[in-house]
Amino acid sequence: MKTGDNILTTKERALAAALRLFSAKGYLGATTKEISKSAGIAEVTLFRHFSSKEQLFEEVLNTYSFLPTIKSLIPEVEKLPYEEALAVIALRFLETLKSRIEMIRIMQSEMSRYPEKIHKIYNSFIDGIIRTLALYFEGLQEAGVLKEFDTEYAARAFMGMFYSFFSAQEILLGKKYRKADLDLVIKEYVNIFAGGTLKK
Repeated sequence: MKTGDNILTTKERALAAALRLFSAKGYLGATTKEISKSAGIAEVTLFRHFSSKEQLFEEVLNTYSFLPTIKSLIPEVEKLPYEEALAVIALRFLETLKSRIEMIRIMQSEMSRYPEKIHKIYNSFIDGIIRTLALYFEGLQEAGVLKEFDTEYAARAFMGMFYSFFSAQEILLGKKYRKADLDLVIKEYVNIFAGGTLKK
């Protein structure tokens, strides 16, 4: 199996297989035996790279979620005007959600049955996204661009607006939004958020 010109490592194959099976069967339904078979490796080899199924799930989130995306994106948008930067972040967030819709759908349906350790992993990954965006807001506050407000609450509000839109449209209603609709939603949400956070 290849990605570009590079042969995937054993760890990369295991993560890709875990993503496929977690997306198809959920965390509870996918077994490490199935994941290792799908990756073309022995189960004992899987456990050489990941000490437990929980750690494997955590690595899947850290690799394929929005967290690595936003960490690399913030340095790119820091030089953009505020509203433009927010629009870029929102678009990339929605694109990531759309690409992971099967996993999000099944996680939503079984979340109440997850063991406590998985809840902690999931919450930690959400907190990482929020903290990364909050630090961006803090930098703009220090530069005198934004008002004084709690940056973590603001980050949760910003991400929550777009997650709620995605969840309602794609998961609850099963609607595929058009590019023009998406552009309008991003523009309006960003205008509302920027209006409440920019210094006059």
